Amino acid sequence: MNHQPFEGWLLDNKPIDLKQKFELDAHLRTCRYCTALAETGQALRSVKRVSPVAGFTRRFQARLVVQKAADRRRRFWGAVLLTFGGLAMLLAIAAPYLLSFLASPAARITSLVGWGVFVITTLQALLRAGSVFLGVIPGFLPPFAWMVLVSAFAGINLLWSVSIWRFTRVPRGV
Repeated sequence: MNHQPFEGWLLDNKPIDLKQKFELDAHLRTCRYCTALAETGQALRSVKRVSPVAGFTRRFQARLVVQKAADRRRRFWGAVLLTFGGLAMLLAIAAPYLLSFLASPAARITSLVGWGVFVITTLQALLRAGSVFLGVIPGFLPPFAWMVLVSAFAGINLLWSVSIWRFTRVPRGV
C-alpha cells in the first residue's frame, strides 16, 4: 500500500485542505500503520512541555567549560606522550649508529664522507631514472588517462586540505 502522501500529511505540521483531509480519513480507516502513526503524533503533540529547571543554562555552560578544559589537557598530554614516545623509539633505533659515529674522529669523518657519497650518487641515479621514466611514460597513457589522473590527484589534494582545515580549526562560541 502506498503511504507516501499520507505519511507526509501526518508528520508535517502544515495544514491540509478539505479534500486531503477526506482522503486521509478514508485511508486511516483502512490502514493500521498510518492509524498508529496518527495516534503517536497526536500523543506526542498532547504531551505537556516542561521548562528546564532554573539555572540550567548556567550549569550547562559551566560544565561545558570544565569539559573543554579537560579535553585540552587530554590532548596536550597525548601530544606530549606521542612526542616523547616517538623520540624514544627513534633514539632506540638510532643508538647503535650514534654510538659508532661518536666513537672516534676517524670513524666520524669516514661515516660522513660515505654518507655524502651515498646521498649524491642516489640523487643522481634517481634523477636519471626519473628523466627516463618521464620520457617514456607519456607514450603509454592516452590524454584521457592523464586527465583522469590529474583530476584524481586534485580531488585527493582537495580532500586532504579540507580534512586538515576541519581538524585544525578552533571552534568559536558555545
